[in-house]
Amino acid sequence: MFENSAHKKTVVLLVDDQPIIGEAVRRMLADQSDIEFHFCGNPTDALKTAERVAPTVILQDLVMPEVDGLTLVKFFRASPKTRDIPLVVLSSKEEPDTKYRAFENGANDYMVKFPDKLEVVARIRYHSGAYTALLERNEAMRRLEESQAALKNELDEADHYVKSLLPAKFDDGKISADWVFKSSTSLGGDCFGYGWLDDRRFAVYLLDVCGHGVGAALLSVSAVNVLRSQSLADVDFAKPDMVLAGLNAAFDMDRQNGMYFTLWYGVYDCAERKLSFASGGHPPAILVHGGGYEKLMTGGIVIGGMPDAKFSSRTVDVPENSKLYVFSDGVYEVKYADGNGMMSVDDFARGLLLPPEDGRGKAESMLDFSRKAQNNDQFEDDFSLCEITMK
Repeated sequence: MFENSAHKKTVVLLVDDQPIIGEAVRRMLADQSDIEFHFCGNPTDALKTAERVAPTVILQDLVMPEVDGLTLVKFFRASPKTRDIPLVVLSSKEEPDTKYRAFENGANDYMVKFPDKLEVVARIRYHSGAYTALLERNEAMRRLEESQAALKNELDEADHYVKSLLPAKFDDGKISADWVFKSSTSLGGDCFGYGWLDDRRFAVYLLDVCGHGVGAALLSVSAVNVLRSQSLADVDFAKPDMVLAGLNAAFDMDRQNGMYFTLWYGVYDCAERKLSFASGGHPPAILVHGGGYEKLMTGGIVIGGMPDAKFSSRTVDVPENSKLYVFSDGVYEVKYADGNGMMSVDDFARGLLLPPEDGRGKAESMLDFSRKAQNNDQFEDDFSLCEITMK
């Protein structure tokens, strides 16, 4: 197809070995100011001429020396630059078999030489208009695809940046940290982190911004940066309820384009083996020990949802070698492939009690657990799961 898709004029190319026919058509179209006419008297030059003049419709004789008209139709249809140009076959024959073979080889129309001028002009305008519309549609699609590709690149870069903020996995003898994160099909708002507040207290947190897209990712990054830098004024980051209240005041949804986020925040005191935590609209964390599990949540509202909202903390004892799992709702809100509804938090928690598969870490095994449940590698929401082992 020709690159020029901004045709304003109808461009006609006539391919016929008889100059008298060329002159007759030229005179027929002479008073049509918007029709540009070109004549090719040598069928062996037809393809090159078509590439040069970029016609919006081709009129072609069926009976010519050197090149059979039906063969030339095939040539036009085989060339990427001419295959979509409307092609009207001209012939002195009106036999059904001849028409059939012309259409079978790719002709768009068939005229017996020569109909009335009004009919010729009408057919030229009809086919040319359809082709011009096709070019414009293709150009619009090309620009749309370019725009979508550019947007995808920008989203991929944003996704890469969000992932770059995720913490390193480690094992320092007191605590080991592992995680798995899989983006959904669109840029999401999950983010998490952990780290030592001092030589005895270790903080872990995971947040999930409502919705998807760049706005959700930006809010997620902003909130995580505040947590990482501990930059909330007059907030003791060893006290989970104070952290949630400080974030709620700093990220009022009325100042965040109506967006809010859920959060689970916990602080483990390794000297006392106690875990303090608070949650705001977030799924419970799961503490696994002794062959069973506890669900840890405090029931606070979403962060940014209500000014001056109150948040509370809870504290639990942590037996040796307990494992804490903090996650977003994307890990379990998957539809079972067998049609038996959606996975629940308890279904997911029971999966945490199973031994890891194939010698892999438990976090990675749980990704497969949810994949198998829905029989799909893609998730509608981000899959974010942190595993903290408290030795």
